[in-house]
Amino acid sequence: MLKRSFELSTDPGSAHLQSSPQSTKERILVAAEELFARHGFDGASLRQLTSAAGVNLAAVNYHFGSKDRLIEEVFRRRLDELNGRRMDALARIAGQSETNLEDVLAAFIKPALDLSHDGNGSLFMRVLARAFAEHDDTLRKFLSENYGHVMRQFTAEFARLLPDLSKEELYWRVDLVTGALTHAMSGFGMIQRKSDVTESSHREQTAQHLIRFAAAGLSHP
Repeated sequence: MLKRSFELSTDPGSAHLQSSPQSTKERILVAAEELFARHGFDGASLRQLTSAAGVNLAAVNYHFGSKDRLIEEVFRRRLDELNGRRMDALARIAGQSETNLEDVLAAFIKPALDLSHDGNGSLFMRVLARAFAEHDDTLRKFLSENYGHVMRQFTAEFARLLPDLSKEELYWRVDLVTGALTHAMSGFGMIQRKSDVTESSHREQTAQHLIRFAAAGLSHP
């Protein structure tokens, strides 16, 4: 894949570049997340990004250096917190005799659903879905290198609870569960929240349905 890069601005003394680095960087990340969700990684142009974030190319280059790096930071901004919550939840139950399959699935699924309903979290879920749909090898390598250990630890706990499944069969099933979760998080599903159901109740219903569905799929002989 061709390396995506930013052109340098000829105006390094831009007022945008001299504004607060944290606020400028955050504006760029927020704008990038929304544009990537709408148009994909290649479809979102630098002109759209700088306009939406209220910055110039020098500011984008200063904080990220390349489009690949910006994409990685969009993911890191969300996934560090998400997977931290997952690992904390897994650490409380892993290896214990009373832990069951639904407990482990809840540790994996609930933090993700919480994120998908938290502010612009649903936008990020669409970005995540695009990462799989667009077959971006550079991004997939980044996700594997930085977050693959999370999936490996969950899979190890699934393997402990499902000793009769072969490694290959388990990996197939875990991959399908992850796909179902990504679909549920993206908000593209047929089941929409009813007007008389609160957001938190709908999220809990989604989690319970998905946990039961995934447990049945993982444990089927």
